[in-house]
Amino acid sequence: MDCNRDEAQRSKEIAEKRFMQKDYSGAHKFALKARRLFPQLEGVEQLVSVLDVHIHAASGHVDWYGILQSEPSADDALLRKQFRKLALMLHPDKNKSVGAESAFKLISEAWSVLSDKNKKMAYDMKRSSMGITKPAKPPSPPPPPPLPPSPCLPLTILLPLTNHGSFNFRLLLHPRLLPL
Repeated sequence: MDCNRDEAQRSKEIAEKRFMQKDYSGAHKFALKARRLFPQLEGVEQLVSVLDVHIHAASGHVDWYGILQSEPSADDALLRKQFRKLALMLHPDKNKSVGAESAFKLISEAWSVLSDKNKKMAYDMKRSSMGITKPAKPPSPPPPPPLPPSPCLPLTILLPLTNHGSFNFRLLLHPRLLPL
């Protein structure tokens, strides 16, 4: 699994570079690849959430429903639940991903618009007058199950040591390196 972990780490680094270049969709693609390769990689889930928020903010107009990853038909309780979930995940004290602070500000602003009845009504009217009737993009799909183990094969070797018992040594070998 170390092979998948290394590749996932590289994909995450590419995603962070793309984010810095404001290529949010490209960064999102690499972050999803990192999550697919090694879901336990530190910070990858938070990075995907940060990118989801920035993608909705970078579109032609700011989609407050999309930023909170909810539908325009969502009631106040669901919007509050989504805001709290994202606030916990994106808070800069808990999330050290690039762009976490700006994503947190965006969800806070989305919550301030959608939690106020008058602002929400004005936003909904503006949204309908612009002809935006499609629902907000759904949140990223849940992480897929981990990939099968990489072609690296674990090999445990028991080395006898004099006067000290034995010593376990674990290697990861690639099949192409094994003799036929």
